[in-house]
Amino acid sequence: MNPWWITIVCGMASFIDACAIIGSGIALVIYQHSIGTTPEQIGIFSSALILCIAIGALVGGRLGDRYGRRSVFIVTMAMIVIGSAMLSLMSSFSRLLIGMVFVGLGAGADLPVSLAAIAEIATNENRGKLLGFSQIMWIFGIESALVCSAIVGDFGRIGGQIMFGQIGVFAFITMILRMGIPESDRWKTAHSERIAGAHTVQARRAAIKDLIKVPFLKPFIVLLIFYSCTNLVANTNGQFGTYLWVNVVGKSVPFASTIGQLGLVIGVICAYWFMRICDTPKRFPYFQMGAVALLLTCLIPAILGFSTITLIISGLFGGFGLGFAFEGIMKLWTQESFPTLLRTTGQGTIITVARIFAAILAKYTPRMMDSNPRALFFLLAGLSFMGLTAAWLGFRKGAINEFDVEDQIDVEVYASGIEKGE
Repeated sequence: MNPWWITIVCGMASFIDACAIIGSGIALVIYQHSIGTTPEQIGIFSSALILCIAIGALVGGRLGDRYGRRSVFIVTMAMIVIGSAMLSLMSSFSRLLIGMVFVGLGAGADLPVSLAAIAEIATNENRGKLLGFSQIMWIFGIESALVCSAIVGDFGRIGGQIMFGQIGVFAFITMILRMGIPESDRWKTAHSERIAGAHTVQARRAAIKDLIKVPFLKPFIVLLIFYSCTNLVANTNGQFGTYLWVNVVGKSVPFASTIGQLGLVIGVICAYWFMRICDTPKRFPYFQMGAVALLLTCLIPAILGFSTITLIISGLFGGFGLGFAFEGIMKLWTQESFPTLLRTTGQGTIITVARIFAAILAKYTPRMMDSNPRALFFLLAGLSFMGLTAAWLGFRKGAINEFDVEDQIDVEVYASGIEKGE
């Protein structure tokens, strides 16, 4: 089957994740003015969505390694369809909350499994390119929510129903298309070898405890620190960018939205550029340049203050930094760092921890922006430096690509088996 077709169908995980987060936030505001959803309830719904995405990534990652990629990524889409239907058709707080939980769990569980499915049909020559395309689909998910809101934002309750409904429609179409996607050959091979008792790395390294053992402990810790810290910059700019423009700089919401649209264009350009270089030796040099740009994203407003000029310049650096030293390269490093039966477990855990840290900081971000935004951005710069330094130290000398060695004999396990007479 064409790897690009599998990439598009599985990459809908990123599209729906972004569309659900951005679209639900807009739809809940519409519900506030149409069915009387209170600010407190909106806070509960939003927190439930982010928390369930985090839990879903952890659980879905483990299930994907134990039961296969295909079965999990079909079930997750069904969950999103059910949750979106409840959010579109129900009006009581409890039923809306259940719908939000279904969407969050489904979207979170789908991410690590679908990304692994993409990585496992790829080769070393195009794996980064295919995974990088998921970043473009993530941006398209944001754009889909924004375009929909621009059309139906003034329709009252039906506008909110359409916002939630589009998530369900996309999930339903994706679920149907995924039924034609075969199970990962790499997962089937590793699973069969494990059942047969083979001593290969991919057969024997499948327990959660293996993540905290050599040789996987180092990349696991490095990626946890790297993604958790850099994700705070992306989440703050994405979730509170409009708040910053309006309440700190004093611009209007339409102005902030225009800047946001320009930011998406820069994001697409950088994501495409990353696709072109990530399977070449240029990957790490670009990461280093992106790391500097990401630090400048935080330091420019922190040092020079908050104005239209400083935030635009910061955004330009941010587009480059996030394009080359953030999620795109994290996805690639994660796929390469763990063997098949640990791949989605590792990535799911990393995503979960990063989302939890983002949720904790988000609780205090508005207050910090109102009282001392410079301190907030100095904090983000410091945390980013820590995450980027961890990645630089962990990957600057290269790393073992598990796709190349996981079918070899696991010497440690094999020797242990001989001692036990196995």
